Amino acid sequence: MITLAAVGDVGAKRHDPDGMFAGIADALKTADIRFGQLETVVSDRGAMSPNARLAMRTSLDFAPALSRAGFNVMSFAGNHCLDWGYQGFDDTLSAMSKEHIAICGAGEDLSTARRPAILKANGERVAILAYNSILPEGYAATSNRPGCAPLRAHTVYTPIEPDQPGTRARVMSFCDPGDLAAMKADIEKARNAAEYVVVSMHWGIHMTEAVLADYQREAAHAAIDCGAAAVIGHHAHILKGVEFFRGAPIFYSLGNFAIEQPQVWDPAIVETESFRHLASLNPGFDPTRIYMLPQETRFTGIVRLQMAQGAVSRTEFLPAFIGDDSVPQMVGRTDTKFDDILAYLRRINQAEGIETHIVPEGDAIVLSPCSDRS
Repeated sequence: MITLAAVGDVGAKRHDPDGMFAGIADALKTADIRFGQLETVVSDRGAMSPNARLAMRTSLDFAPALSRAGFNVMSFAGNHCLDWGYQGFDDTLSAMSKEHIAICGAGEDLSTARRPAILKANGERVAILAYNSILPEGYAATSNRPGCAPLRAHTVYTPIEPDQPGTRARVMSFCDPGDLAAMKADIEKARNAAEYVVVSMHWGIHMTEAVLADYQREAAHAAIDCGAAAVIGHHAHILKGVEFFRGAPIFYSLGNFAIEQPQVWDPAIVETESFRHLASLNPGFDPTRIYMLPQETRFTGIVRLQMAQGAVSRTEFLPAFIGDDSVPQMVGRTDTKFDDILAYLRRINQAEGIETHIVPEGDAIVLSPCSDRS
């Protein structure tokens, strides 16, 4: 049996990066494999990309802090991977390698970006693949250019009432057929190299409670149909629903985990039009607070997957809460925040019509399918 712990977005820019993980490292280290989404470039070099909406970069000191916190594999398939050009990108990969943290979803070319990170524990192997649907121009790897593994999605708008001009439109999205086919081929190949395949997805509708895009279900179900044992999503900066498909868990978004507020990366960001649009997506934004993001973005946690005989045998969520200092702290069953997170998970699942058993057990929330049809 192998135990995998997974968290959402990670990125610290402070004098003491170890402090960002002080409240969660012990819980993280109980797993054999410890995965997170690396949101920031780790480098002291590079020029800011003109396509970066919020250019994120932290010092090389962050890499050993990640290792000391327990991480041994991270996805770098995200919309910030080339925020500081190829120099910042290369430095990040080099810094992770020096700390023996495997990187998936990004590389010197498309072939490398699509290659899984394979980790071994207890005589078995887990292959982790990562893809990104949130793609600034030029961030996707190509056959001769560095970047991340793309899973592009397309959006169409159709009238809800076609005979009523000017009325609201229905938003529909679908995966790029070529990228979807490539992902499926990667999973099938990875199944020959490991007992378990886990797929990481940087995707979805950010800052908006509960709502999922059509292409997310399409991609997640396709991944599981091809043999993935679990799908781990992030980017939305807020927890989203948890679905079981063919018995395999899909975490549509693990939200923020250990990441700075936007103004830490760029104090001027609050004056930009793009930030004002982002803030308009959720009425909980308050730029006058130290923790300016909506309050529900404080809900976070560690996914803990027990895997045996080629599949996930037990799925747990260990709740944590993000403080004003952006530092997550684990919360136990006796903490009122535990009940808040439990209620929130149930509410967002119900809002999207996802049927999942969500039951507290000790200091964990145990998740399981409601029926054999899941």
